[in-house]
Amino acid sequence: MDLKVKSFSILINLLCLPFFAQNNIPNESTQDTIQNIVYSEQNNDYIYIYKNRITARAFFVKTSNSLRIRDRNDSNNEFHLYPNNQDKIGASVAFRSISASYSFSTKSLAENPEDKDSKLLNFNLRTYFGKHFMQTLDIYSQVGFQLEGTNYQPAYLPKTKSFKIGGSTSYIFNENFSYRAIATQDEKQLKSAGTFMPRLVYYFTKYDLNFPDINLSNDYNSFDIAFAPAYIYNFVPTKNLFISAGASAGIGLNYSNNPHGDDDLTSLLTELDFSGTITYDVNYLYLGAHYNYLILNHNTDRSSYIKDDIPYLQFFIGYRFNAPKKIVNKADEINKKIGF
Repeated sequence: MDLKVKSFSILINLLCLPFFAQNNIPNESTQDTIQNIVYSEQNNDYIYIYKNRITARAFFVKTSNSLRIRDRNDSNNEFHLYPNNQDKIGASVAFRSISASYSFSTKSLAENPEDKDSKLLNFNLRTYFGKHFMQTLDIYSQVGFQLEGTNYQPAYLPKTKSFKIGGSTSYIFNENFSYRAIATQDEKQLKSAGTFMPRLVYYFTKYDLNFPDINLSNDYNSFDIAFAPAYIYNFVPTKNLFISAGASAGIGLNYSNNPHGDDDLTSLLTELDFSGTITYDVNYLYLGAHYNYLILNHNTDRSSYIKDDIPYLQFFIGYRFNAPKKIVNKADEINKKIGF
């Protein structure tokens, strides 16, 4: 069995363990103790909290980190690199302030299955600090790219690689607005609300470009940082239907360098980010879709301009179940030690 499939199977089993644990209560005294744990509460007229619930879901994702590089001296000379594998399956789990997801692409989901050596791995982590701060971490690792361009024949580049790590730090102004209702579904937005959300976005990307047909190999590193204020609105048309939409526009700096040369460059960075979510839930079960499109534009050297795109489309189905007593008590113990 493929290592990625094994990892996914292990993650699914871990997600299911608490569910079986809560349905195999050993005796009446244990049941009475568990019933004393609060598993839901209404924070105010706007937010319902699924407290001490573990939120798990399985999902199908179409995503990639593609590059469009254009000659600054000749706007008609450009090429586009995008990973072969773009469709993925994965799972995520969220409990209290932390959520994590893991997804991978298999050969059966590849756009060109004959390119068997291509890989696309993606990991996301999200956590919250208090009522206002939110932190995200994203990791993309890609091997094997398709090449298209005005002066290049379409080709598959099996040795071209990219690795991206970064995320954002956000401040949510409106306490009546629930971002968890968008990202992890461990809260429910009861009434429509929007918020202004300033963000600091930062990424490090390492590219290993390899063009065997023209005997060209080039590595370079890219550092991005931008201030990107956003506005997001959660719309609640009915009791069980939830719709969210938002956008951000930011400006910052990019630093690019070639580890084997001296063509370093600091240039202006612009950021655009669009998102939308729709969710339908009935009691513990929920399903929906999420779309996000992040665009980073900057110069990569003194002769090239790069457009760094990360489109993300996800279809998901999930379930909320009561966390076992041991997990709740351990979380309370950790929160007390760190002062949450």
